[in-house]
Order: sequence, then C-alpha cells, then structure tokens
Amino acid sequence: MPTSDAPARGTLYVVATPIGNLDDITLRALRVLGEVDLIAAEDTRRTRVLLEHHGIRGRLVAYHDHVESERAGELVQRLLRGESVALVSDAGTPLIADPGYRLLRAAADAGVPIVPVPGPCAPIALLSCAALPTDRFTFVGFLPSRRSARRRVLLELAGRRETLVFLESPRRLGAALADLCDILGAERPAVLGRELTKRFEEVRRGTLGELAARLATSPGAETAADEESNDDETEVDETDADASDADVKPNAEVEPEAEPSSPGRIRGEIVLAVGGAAGDGDEPARSSAATRPADLDAFLRARLASGDSVAAAARAAVQELGVQRREAYRRASDVRRSL
Repeated sequence: MPTSDAPARGTLYVVATPIGNLDDITLRALRVLGEVDLIAAEDTRRTRVLLEHHGIRGRLVAYHDHVESERAGELVQRLLRGESVALVSDAGTPLIADPGYRLLRAAADAGVPIVPVPGPCAPIALLSCAALPTDRFTFVGFLPSRRSARRRVLLELAGRRETLVFLESPRRLGAALADLCDILGAERPAVLGRELTKRFEEVRRGTLGELAARLATSPGAETAADEESNDDETEVDETDADASDADVKPNAEVEPEAEPSSPGRIRGEIVLAVGGAAGDGDEPARSSAATRPADLDAFLRARLASGDSVAAAARAAVQELGVQRREAYRRASDVRRSL
C-alpha cells in the first residue's frame, strides 16, 4: 500500500494533527493534506487554521458527531469513485475519543484502502513524560458524567494492575478525582497533564489524594471550571463547523490557550494517568500480598455502597483482585461496619 508517493486514488488517510503546537505535525501528514482531493474535518475552522499556517490550500468538509451517520456513506461513495480523502479530528489522532468509527467501518466493509498517517496523541504524549509504567496501559477515555455511572466504571477498573489513562473536562475534574480517590484509593500515584504542547502546558505529579486536595483549595474553582466550554460534552453546530474563516486568525496554536492554572484551579484540556492497583507496574501477581489494604478496602467499599452483600463483595474481591477468601470476607465485614 502506498506510503511515500502521491496519495493513492480511492484511499482513506487517517491523519493525526497537532494537539496544540501547530509545528507538531509530520512532513508526510502535510504532504497528504496538501494532495488529497478532500479533507473530512471534525472542526473545519481549526483545520483551516492549521492548513493556512503551513501554506496548504485544501478542500474541507465537516465530519463531526452531528453529521457522521449521513456523511460516512457520502464519503465512501466518493472514495469508491476514486477520490482520495483525509480524515482529521480537531486535534490529535482521529477515533481516539473523536469521531471517525462509522466512516472507517463503512470504508472497510466497502473494501476501501485505509492508511494511517500517525502523529500526535494527547494520551500518549502524557504517558511519554508521566514516569508511570507504560509496559501495559488502558486508555479509558472520558468517564461518564453521571456520578452513579462513573462509579460503576471505576469499580470495574479498581483491580486493574496496568496504568489507566483518562480524559476529563475541567468542569468535572473535581468530582472525577473524588470518585477516583474513593474507589481506586487516594494513595494511587497519578499524573495530570493540561494544555499539553501549549504555552501554559503543565504536568502535575502526586497521589490522587494530593491532586484532589490541590484542586479543592480554591474557593472559586468550580465556578471557574464551569466557564470552560472545551470539554467532551461541547456540541459542535454544523453551521459553525462549516462557517467562513473570516474571523479566524492563524497563530501558533490550534486554538486559543487557556489561562495559567492557579494553585487550586484547573483550566484547559485534561489528561490523567493513574498507576495500577499493584502500585509498581511489575508482575500482576494474584495474591493477597500484592494487593494493598487501601486498594482492597476501596474496592470493597464501592461494592458495598452499590448494594452488594458482604458475601458478594468478598467474592468479587477474590475473583478480581486475587486476594485470599478469608481475608476478603474479614475486610468486607470490617468495611461494612464502618459504613
């Protein structure tokens, strides 16, 4: 499959674009974007800024959540007619917490060649500098916005030994950290990255408890976070996405940067990496010695709070954490009495 010559006819290119700094893009990505017949962009305004920054004149069409179902079929038909198409998200690698699945599924089913053009990805960028184990990790993405659903997801992850990677909006970060502390354990090592590759880039290290405490120190933190509109629930209006770029001024970033964070206030796009249950990232030994008491208690507390009986919670701990049955029942009984 072609990777170095001019874009092949009837080929779909999945192109990674910068997550902040517009110079973080490969030469190959620039070539492909400049030569394909059409660029399907999650946000045409942001992509236009990128293209103008690099002197590229490309034909753009909006491809976001609101039009994905209908536009996927249209794009596949164009591909089958021999046109080359590049898929880009508003920032980073398409399909990683961004639209694109329906298009790729339809293209694959139709026998259309699909070529990756790799590059920036916010979760990988944080992992590369987090100083947490990366031999195994799970990308969770955005947690549910509703607390009950979020806690159910975290309960399923409580016993995982690998590093966990989350995306979160500033508005919900405090609530998410509180649930992470309660279910995974406040002593878990964690790294929080915000505005990666931008001027106010920040990487905070500590335990989940320390990160949560720092966020909670500002009386106005929640009000400030509520002002953030750039989160995973932000809806993109199709008219806006296809709007004229008359009011867009190309600069060194994909989008305007958030202000610097104050000691307790978090602004900007968030990636959070959390150490696994074993604590050291080494062999996931399934024995009670490998599970720290705080992890076990947090797991049992969450199960009991969700309605499990002592016996059911203990059985889950044996199956998912690998602790000894006697220890699981003893700790479950103690946790029940403390609730």
